[in-house]
Amino acid sequence: MPTWSASQYLKFNDERTQPARDLAARIEIRAPARVIDLGCGPGNSTEVLAERWPEAAITGMDNSARMIATARTAHPLQRLVEGEIAEWAAEVNGETFEVVFSNAALQWLPDHESLLPRLMRRVAPGGALGFQMPAHDAPSHALMRRMAEARALRVTEWHSHEPDFYYDVLANGAERVDVWATEYRHVMAGAEGIVEWYRGTGMRPYLDALGTTAERERFAAEFLEGVRQLYPERANGRVLFPFRRIFAVAYSGGR
Repeated sequence: MPTWSASQYLKFNDERTQPARDLAARIEIRAPARVIDLGCGPGNSTEVLAERWPEAAITGMDNSARMIATARTAHPLQRLVEGEIAEWAAEVNGETFEVVFSNAALQWLPDHESLLPRLMRRVAPGGALGFQMPAHDAPSHALMRRMAEARALRVTEWHSHEPDFYYDVLANGAERVDVWATEYRHVMAGAEGIVEWYRGTGMRPYLDALGTTAERERFAAEFLEGVRQLYPERANGRVLFPFRRIFAVAYSGGR
């Protein structure tokens, strides 16, 4: 797993939090008693859930001690725990939640065909599993993969699929499943902003696989040159950065 920097991640707090807001707004659970935020990061998505359901007992979980420490500083009243999503999902007779929520975390985990049914088992009757993740089909993602191949880097690929895949995986165990994709167009001051965006998330595995600071900086510089070709400046000097995300909400029956 990559190392994480909360400060780097939060350089684009508004852009990273908007999908969490959009997902939470689509979950049709009126008054959940218990909500868990899987892969809560520095707590920005946990804050969204607290605003959406102010009466709920909310738990944030992340496998990064740095992220949890930042979240605890920003949200001292929330229950925040360090843990692995896959291990949590596999617990037998574990606590259930009316809303199991994950914002841009599941793409780091493999085998969604097995993982998602396990997550559904942690949803209380009448509750919902809601998640979103990057689609990872952008030209910038392909550029990073080509650069890694040229360097013979062994980097674990992201794991995400199209909405139809998630519908098929969830439909057998859910009363209802909503799936969709949204392409956000982030307005950046320049190509450098796109590189900084990826430094906080998708570029982390590649940088961690490189042995020295000099190699990491060369990788980032080459990526910047490629990004300039892929995302040209608009007439006003800004750069539009399309970023597609996959969403799903699966509702549990039984209430």
